[in-house]
Amino acid sequence: MKQIKIIVEKHPDGYIAYPLGIKGVVVGEGNTYAEALADVKSAIQCHIEVFGNEVLEDESPVLEAFITEAEVTI
Repeated sequence: MKQIKIIVEKHPDGYIAYPLGIKGVVVGEGNTYAEALADVKSAIQCHIEVFGNEVLEDESPVLEAFITEAEVTI
């Protein structure tokens, strides 16, 4: 077992989820938070089965993830 940090984003048409600390592109989606989380967990397992444990970073460089907003001039 390995703990993997996962970002879940809510969009108007559903949820998108992706892991941190994995080499390559792994994404899950769903109509609900739980569906997106289950989908990305399945995608992570498949990614590891195909590419091996080498895709896992030894230690995630991300300690915490934050979300914020900033005003910029455009």
